[in-house]
Amino acid sequence: MSLTFHSAAAEKVKQIIDEDPEMTENISLRVFIQGGGCSGFQYGFTFDEEVGDGDTVVENEGVKLLVDPMSFQYLAGSEIDFSDDPFNQHFIIR
Repeated sequence: MSLTFHSAAAEKVKQIIDEDPEMTENISLRVFIQGGGCSGFQYGFTFDEEVGDGDTVVENEGVKLLVDPMSFQYLAGSEIDFSDDPFNQHFIIR
């Protein structure tokens, strides 16, 4: 089973990289899951310069999405997208 990385999310990552002079072109978007206690899993996004051992790498528009092996087992079959709603812009996991 795979993970879909939509063009809208990849384009947003490109925009963020272009606007921040401290980010290098080697930056990738990492999506992860961590335990959240009673409320269940917490999903998160961060930028990362390194591909970890066992990471799944999905590329779109020249941008890489990284997912560690533990998170991938829960995210397999999901879609990573970006909402450009002017009042609520954010990355989305479906």
